[in-house]
Amino acid sequence: MLSDNNITLRALEPSDIEWLYKWENDTSIWNVSNTVAPYSRHVLEQYLLNSHLDIYTTKQLRFVIDLSGDGRSVGCIDLFDFDPRHQRVGVGILIGEKEEQGKGYASAALKLLIDYCFKTLALRQIYCNICSENENSVKLFMRHDFEITGVKKQWLNEDGKWKDELLLQLINDL
Repeated sequence: MLSDNNITLRALEPSDIEWLYKWENDTSIWNVSNTVAPYSRHVLEQYLLNSHLDIYTTKQLRFVIDLSGDGRSVGCIDLFDFDPRHQRVGVGILIGEKEEQGKGYASAALKLLIDYCFKTLALRQIYCNICSENENSVKLFMRHDFEITGVKKQWLNEDGKWKDELLLQLINDL
């Protein structure tokens, strides 16, 4: 199990449908997830039914971030676009419970995930794409030694305003 003193990263369970439905349909975060339409319970239930499949099959993996003290789910951390040939994967993090944001859970989850990617999956690199105006996320990833390696100019259109998107990478030099 992936855990530290504060959090545990665990696999999805069928009982996660309620928070998954709530978080995936939260329009305030659609801009960071590139979502443009709500998800139905049925679609999310199908996703949960297939969540047991191997990352080598689905090219993605979602971990739930649970608090170690009481087991409450506060967010999730996703691996996507898994590419075993080139030994890389994308990562995204969401602390879905607003009152739990800013407490270090995303940082702890990212630390555990980096270790998992490099030691268990034997990957060469992890990357993420972040809106240049999302300063908290950029700082989070840079605290974990990700480097800004590219800028996609006017990549994101948010409410008619064009914004740049940053490419950040962490390369495993071991």
